[in-house]
Amino acid sequence: MNTATAEISTTHHPVVSRDRWLAERKLLLAREKEITRLRDQLARERRALPWVRIQKDYAFDTPDGRRTLAELFEGRRQLLVQHFMLGPGWAEGCPSCSYMADHLDGMQVHLMQRDVTLRVVSRAPLAEIERFRARMGWRFQWVSSHGSDFNRDFGVSFTQEEIASGKVRYNYVTQAFPAEEAPGISVFYKDDADQVFHTYSTYGRGVEVMMGTYDLLDLTPKGRDEHNPGHTMDWVRHHDRYETAAAGSCCGSHS
Repeated sequence: MNTATAEISTTHHPVVSRDRWLAERKLLLAREKEITRLRDQLARERRALPWVRIQKDYAFDTPDGRRTLAELFEGRRQLLVQHFMLGPGWAEGCPSCSYMADHLDGMQVHLMQRDVTLRVVSRAPLAEIERFRARMGWRFQWVSSHGSDFNRDFGVSFTQEEIASGKVRYNYVTQAFPAEEAPGISVFYKDDADQVFHTYSTYGRGVEVMMGTYDLLDLTPKGRDEHNPGHTMDWVRHHDRYETAAAGSCCGSHS
């Protein structure tokens, strides 16, 4: 949406009677129900995807010491990972990934009731993660994959050579990418024999499933109110910087 469209939709919007509004609302409701049913069907198809058994030994630095991937489950069957863009030596995490993470603390207790452990994973060393987590005030568990292949194997870390060539493998296609780290979500399952399986990953706009604010904005007259097609999330700030108008998001929206 461009600025002109946003102005037309709010300042020159049709105003009708309550009966006319109700008729239009019912038409839209039918479309919403179609989307709801399609979303349910997609969820069933997602769960039906085949799995891949994890063969490699991944290790993570956590506040409680070194842990394997299987140990990150903490006794539950399912593990949901946010791949958070925070590379070694970065002064702070990606604003858009931080926007995602702002939604997590309230979700954790409910996810645990559904046999899901939530972990955030970044390639930065643990001390750098903890410093930024303390600044943001987050309580969720955030671990470091520093020194392992985890980020590369799950398609969210790239070399400088790959970036310079414009041939980064991200979101299941080869494309140009502006940074060494990328956003994503991955899901794993652990069986009774402690075998771990990769069941699903999503990238690009797929990570919007963790951005509940967007769902609420989509209900409002101005919607997301984003005007830069090439960098839709340029309005997003770290939540402690909205008053200071800090620099824009580092990852934006990727197809």
